[in-house]
Amino acid sequence: QVQLVESGGGLVQPGDSLKLSCVASGFDFGSHGMSWVRRPPGRDLEWVALINSDGRNTDYAMSVKGRFTVSRDNAKNTLYLHMNNVKSEDSAVYYCAKGSQRGQGTQVTVTS
Repeated sequence: QVQLVESGGGLVQPGDSLKLSCVASGFDFGSHGMSWVRRPPGRDLEWVALINSDGRNTDYAMSVKGRFTVSRDNAKNTLYLHMNNVKSEDSAVYYCAKGSQRGQGTQVTVTS
């Protein structure tokens, strides 16, 4: 079955950088577009970024555009989210997603 395992979260300060990873298994990773979504504390799930199956096309939520970069390595079945210049409002549990399927998430906390 589909398995998505996120990692790389942690406690960082505003302005820092962080790289999240998501290792996928149980499906043909290179044939599917993938997304990152996040759930800030006390709020609903938010879409963050998406990338198509070959990595050539990406799109971002306005709140992260210019700061976050989504990428993938299909040879490693791995999805990435490079987060630069993080802000307190980026604090959330981050999930990689294949459609409506998500992993267990990784917590990112941005605090000074």
